[in-house]
Amino acid sequence: MQCCVCKEKPATVHLTQIVGEKMQKLDLCEDCAKAKGINDPTSFAMADLMLGLGASQELDPSSVGAETKCVRCGFSQADFKKSGRLGCPECYRTFAEGLAGLLKSMHKGTRHIGKAPEALRKTRETVDRLKTLQKKLTKAIETEDFETAAAVRDEIKQLSAVAPAKTR
Repeated sequence: MQCCVCKEKPATVHLTQIVGEKMQKLDLCEDCAKAKGINDPTSFAMADLMLGLGASQELDPSSVGAETKCVRCGFSQADFKKSGRLGCPECYRTFAEGLAGLLKSMHKGTRHIGKAPEALRKTRETVDRLKTLQKKLTKAIETEDFETAAAVRDEIKQLSAVAPAKTR
């Protein structure tokens, strides 16, 4: 079996990561393992383990900048690779180029939408839609666009009739 990184030497270090039902294997030669810091636990790149081999390739110094540091907290790419975490919200902007691919591969998207029970989510969507329609109705009345106002009013009535009592 050959090394996954250099693809030249035989792999002597074998790492396996199991997350949920997915298993990822990483086979490295001795030199690549040393370069990744696997033989030295103090400099072990936790992000490489958490994110797979892609972490070292995505956040490679040539793509982000060897000395790039967050202007807010001073966190560097090396700090992220060691801890597997960023220092502050500004780090996401500082390292955006390298993180985009990692976040897409780790999550369903790159925007956090949170979790909520289905009924609550639908209620929130309905309330938000009603607020938007109410603003649109007010604007249509102010501009004396009565055709639009009537259409929006009818949409509000229809949405209110279907919506649960709590949203009214």
